[in-house]
This record gives sequence, C-alpha cells and structure tokens, in this order.
Amino acid sequence: MASNELTGFILTRHWRDGQAGTQLEFWLATDVGPRKVVLTAQTSVAFVQARHRSVVEAQLAFLPGAEVRELALRTFGREPALGVYVRQFRDLGKLARALQSQQVPLYEADVRPHDRYLMERFITAGVLVEGGRQDGATIVDCRLKPAAGYRPTVKVVSLDIETSASEELYSIALDGEDDRVVFMLGTAPLQSAAAMGFTVVYCAHRAEMVERLNAWFVEHDPDVIVGWSVVQFDLRVLQKTADACGVPLLLGRERMPIAWRTHPGKQGYLFAPMPGRVVIDGIEALRAASWSFPSFSLEAVSQELLGEGKDIGDAYDKMAEIERRFQEDKPALATYNIRDCALVLRIFEKARLLNFVLERAQTTGLQADHFGGSIAAFSHHYLPRMHRLGYVAPNVGDIAAKAYPGGYVMDSKPGFYDSVVVLDYKSLYPSIIRTFLVDPVGLVEGENAGDNEALVHGPQGTRFSRDVHCLPDIVTTLSRARDEAKRAKNEPLSQALKLLMNSFSGVLGASECRFFNPKLVSAVTLRGHEMMKLTRDFVERRGYEAIYGDTDSIFIWLKRTHTNAEAHAVAAELVRDINAWWTGKLRDEQQLESFLEIEFDTHYARFFMPTIRGSDVGSKKRYAGLSVDASGKEEMVYRGLEMARSDWTPLARQFQEGLLSRIFRHQPYREFVAEYAQATLAGRKDELLVYRKRLRHRLDAYQVNVPPQVRAARLADTHNVKLSRPRQYQHGGWIRYVMTQSGPEPLEARQSLIDYEHYLGKQLQPIADAILYPLGESFVALTTMQRKLF
Repeated sequence: MASNELTGFILTRHWRDGQAGTQLEFWLATDVGPRKVVLTAQTSVAFVQARHRSVVEAQLAFLPGAEVRELALRTFGREPALGVYVRQFRDLGKLARALQSQQVPLYEADVRPHDRYLMERFITAGVLVEGGRQDGATIVDCRLKPAAGYRPTVKVVSLDIETSASEELYSIALDGEDDRVVFMLGTAPLQSAAAMGFTVVYCAHRAEMVERLNAWFVEHDPDVIVGWSVVQFDLRVLQKTADACGVPLLLGRERMPIAWRTHPGKQGYLFAPMPGRVVIDGIEALRAASWSFPSFSLEAVSQELLGEGKDIGDAYDKMAEIERRFQEDKPALATYNIRDCALVLRIFEKARLLNFVLERAQTTGLQADHFGGSIAAFSHHYLPRMHRLGYVAPNVGDIAAKAYPGGYVMDSKPGFYDSVVVLDYKSLYPSIIRTFLVDPVGLVEGENAGDNEALVHGPQGTRFSRDVHCLPDIVTTLSRARDEAKRAKNEPLSQALKLLMNSFSGVLGASECRFFNPKLVSAVTLRGHEMMKLTRDFVERRGYEAIYGDTDSIFIWLKRTHTNAEAHAVAAELVRDINAWWTGKLRDEQQLESFLEIEFDTHYARFFMPTIRGSDVGSKKRYAGLSVDASGKEEMVYRGLEMARSDWTPLARQFQEGLLSRIFRHQPYREFVAEYAQATLAGRKDELLVYRKRLRHRLDAYQVNVPPQVRAARLADTHNVKLSRPRQYQHGGWIRYVMTQSGPEPLEARQSLIDYEHYLGKQLQPIADAILYPLGESFVALTTMQRKLF
C-alpha cells in the first residue's frame, strides 16, 4: 500500500548492486519506530571529458544498460564533460580502471551511490519520506527530501564485556532503558545474591551467551549501541567468540551480521557497520567533540567527569581481581560489568555526547558513527552546489602534493607580565573564506577571467571570482546556523557547526581530498598571516605591545598594571576599533564586506611566557597565566606546559602549579621550592612519584631502544609469572612505575629504594629553572642550603 508522509533521521545507509540496478537501503529512526527505506533500480553516474567520448563508448559496449549523455558541465580544466550512466555502481570502478590505462580520467567515479543520492538532494540526516509502497516497517521506492529540523528520540543500550587476560569471554552486560542484564558464563551460585537492580542470566557455554545476546537485540531493538572501545574490543571479541563457537553473531536489524571492515590506513583498526544500528565509541565521541583528558581510560574519564570510577578501577592487579571474581564470586563480576555500562551512559549524558553525535550527523551529512571524515563532509556540502554551477570535481591526485604555509605563530617575548589581554578572531579561517571569497570553483573562474574583470586578488597572485563560488555561501549558511544555535543554547549543535567550518581550510590542504590545491589553502593561511601582522601593528600604534600571537589569537601587554575593570575596558575598546578598521579598510580598498571579527578572550592579571629549554628564545604554544573574568573570578590557566604531558609525574605537575600560583599571587615562593624539594627527599611525596605511561607496541617489539616503561613492564610480567598470574603487558596497555636506584620498577614489583635525586634533577629542577630564570634565581640556589641541612 502507499505510505503517508513520514519524518525520520538516517541511522545507517547501505548499497548493493542488483540486476535491475543499484539498491539503496536507509534505516531511519522515526516517531513511530524504526523504518527501512529501500530505493531500487538506481543508476550510478561519473563524468568524462567530451573529447574522449569515442574511447568511453567503446568500453561501454561491454556494460549492458550503460549510456553517455551530454550535460551542461565542465571540468576544472574548463573542458566540456559528459555524464556516464551505468546500472551497477561497481561498473564505474571497472570503467575507471579500463580508461586509466588509456590516460582517460573518469571523474567522481568513487562517490558511493547512497552518498550521491543524499548529497544531490541536500539531505544530511533528517529526511521527509513521501510516497512509496509500505510493507510492514519497510518503505519501497519513495521520495526523500531534507528535514533539517527533525531530531529523533533514539533507543540506546550500553554494552560491555569481561574476559580473561587471553580474551576468553566471561560475561556480557547490557544496560538499556527497558532492561539491565548480564549474561554470565557458568552456573548460578547456590545462594542467591541480594537484589542488585539488574538480572544475571547464567549460560552453560559461550555459544548460549551469543545466542541470548542475539535474542536480546531482537526483543529490545536498540537504535544506538554505546560503549568504551566497543568496536576495537567488545564487538571484536564477541565476533571472535561467536566464530569459535560456530554461532553467528547477529546484532544488526533483521538479524543481520556485522559487516566488518578494516581501516585502509590504520593497521588493526576496525569498523563494525551493521544494518539499522549505530555504534558509538565513547572515546572517539569525546575526541570528536574536542574533549581532552590525560588518559581516556573509562576509569580516568569517569573520575574527572563524574567524580567516581569503576568497581575495580585501573589498578595493576585488575585482571587478577576479575579472574578471582569469575572463579569465586560471579555476582560481584556481574556488578563490575554492569557498572561499566552505567558509567558509559552517565558520561554520555554528562558530556551530551549523543546530542553532539546526532547534531554532527545532521551538520556534516555523515553517518552518526562516522568519526573523522572531514573530507567526506566537505564533499557532501560542496559537490551538489558545484554541479549546479556547471562543474564536475577533479580526481584525487590531479594536483601533486606540495607544502604550503601553516598558521602564523608570532615570536614570543618570554618573561613575567602584569595585565595581558588576549583577543582572538572568531572562526578565523572560515571568516577569511567568507570575506575574501576563497573557493575552488571561484579560483578556476578567476584564473580564466580577463584582466578587466572585477576579481578578488589573494596571496601569491591568486584571483577569485566575486560571483561564481560555493564555499563562501556554505560557510555563511553554517555561520548563521551556529549563531542561531548559540541563541538557542544548543551547545552540541554549535560545537558541531564550529568544527565543520574550521575543518574546511584543512581539507583544502589535504592531498587525499579531490579539491586539494596549495594555492587555495595558502590563500587562507597567508591571509591569516597578513591579518595577524596588521593587528599587531594596530595595537602597537595604540601604545601597547604584542608579546605573542598564534594563528588567530594575539596576546597584548598593556605596558603597566591595570585593574581588572580597566583591562576589560581597554580590551573592549580595541575590539571595537579593530573591527571597525577592518570594515572600512576592506570596503574602501577592495569593495568587500568584512566578516572578520575579533573578540575579547581573556584578561591575565599575571602572565608567564617561558623560554625554549636551554636557550633565551621564547617558546611557542606554551604559557601560563592568572585569568580574571569581568566579575573578578580568578583561574589559573596552563597551556602546553608540563602539567598536561605524560612525561611528567604528579610530583612535577603539582610543583609547577604551586610555584606559578605563588608567583602570580605575589606570595612567598622561595620557601615553597626549598620545602617541596626537602619533602620529596624525605619521602613525604612518594605517592606523587608514579609515572603512568602507555605501551604502544608489543613488548617484544622493543629491541634497540628500550624506554623505561618497557623495562618496568617486563619486570612486572616476570613478577606475575612467578606468582602464577597472567602476564599483563605483552600486548601493550598502561604501566605505572617509579624510578629507583636500580632503574624503573613497576609498582606491583618494586624492590629497590626510590631514586630521589632523579626526581629532583629530572622532574623538579627543569620546571623550576624555566620559571625562576626570568626572576634571576635557580632551583639549585634555593635548595642547596636546605639540602645540606637535611
């Protein structure tokens, strides 16, 4: 029967070739439950230069149903282009390879059919379904239109497994809105456990665990699966277990298997697409949303975001405790397992990750669980608009990779300062694209325009059309949408739009992108250089001094101590005058509307810019300051300093924070340095001496250069073997160790005395001297007398 109109949100998309053509399949989340949309007999298209028509037609003789059509399109070389239409998408790949041997390029042959269908209709994620035939939850051969404002209420399940050290499956936990269950290998204990808020189902063998898992997904039918390393660990181990048991793992809708794929450039990295369900890894979602943590372990993130952690935590004997619980206390293992699921759900809620992921899908046009993908997102927005201007896209590699200038970083002037204000340009690169009309098609038009035509002249002799372009309009649309999202206090949408806009210039500079062109990206970055230099000149004409600048930010020393109110007033005046200056300059000199907007960012009552270690040259991207907002609230800010790096222990980070805080607040600091060193030597800081480092490779991969963390890990595993415990570090992981008089030793197997001189010389002294040097003092001078007394 015919379907009524239905609004939905695309969860997954797939294509397959059939005899009648390519079939597209979209699973949607809707207000009436999941729906599958099937579009049959779709043709696929690519483009070729018209002068190669005879060569192409000779090849098409071997492809039934293929045809060439004349179109009002041309290549970036300004040659007329033809459309090549085939029934099956894979035929485009065959044709491209055949033509390549004859030096005939086929353009856009790699654009996947479901992506082309959506982008040419300006659909990203929200869709309006019209017409078609409906059979249960499936709608066939309907029409899809964009429905940008629709957001679904999705059904989420958090999945987590527990295993032995050798990845033998012990339990599977599922925490969903309508069920909380753990499938546990083994028999139920004789005494029933107290009520735990979830169900434990005991399974006689692993095959039963997989079968029950499959059945759970059919019964509860979630839209979204979340977890922590859920693809690279949980789903991978589940697939391995299912294969070993000879039982299919059928977690997709309609009991479909996972269509595993490997990353083309990242060895061992897996994708786990499944029909109708989105799989979102918490670590990748946090990184995509620009969250940063010293460690992305579930324990570390939980502690920082929620103030609590896992039932066992990241202790070095975690695997031993999991093994003990499995053998002796399965209800306790189930509690540990389900708690991890609950923590993931709470992190998603706290960080609004699901909102961000859905908004990102609507913004980029990418599937919700497709992280990264800046090039694909750019193409999704750019290709259909470019086609409507009469162009087809070039192929990847048409322009050879070549270096181009990056962002402007001003030489810093190291030292301590009072009253520093920071101004930064709002979305600098997108605003440059929008103001100076930087655009791939615009560049083609400009390079082929006559000398008398009104063009926008850019760096390195580039010329851009004022009238024919796509990217400035795309940025304008996204920028207005972001302003609206901010007004609506929709932070996930605002963040998604900001990240997408900021990715555009990087995409133009990525050789893997079909629009790569050093001229384009240089037209953006070099314009940024010019802007920052002109901004520096402007503020220095006002009697202030620019002590540092980085890409879009300028740090301005006000030359004397200002009250907080005075500093904010100076910053507001500078912002107003700089923006007005740009508006007048661009209008008068190039008849351009300025979208360049500098904003006030921070007032630092006290500010410190260090030198590069071992020299008098100011560092870059490293500073600290005592910021003060308009209400007078103070906050210590650290950027790029040792506090955030894994090479430094908590001892060093705490020392750096304490020393800078005292100097900034004009408190006694010499005594602090001496007493901190003395307390370290006396053993009163031992809990802060632990290095926590990641082992990025197998232990046996380290042969020539063996870093301290590897030496510690080898000692730890030797110790585990002696105690009949499983070895923990052979395949990587995180190790915690201290430096002793015998070298690095793991916490779980330390035998030697702490090497306190190591911590003074390698951890405290470098930090202290970087801070004390501008003040005419040194760590040795401040600690020598106390150490003699001690």
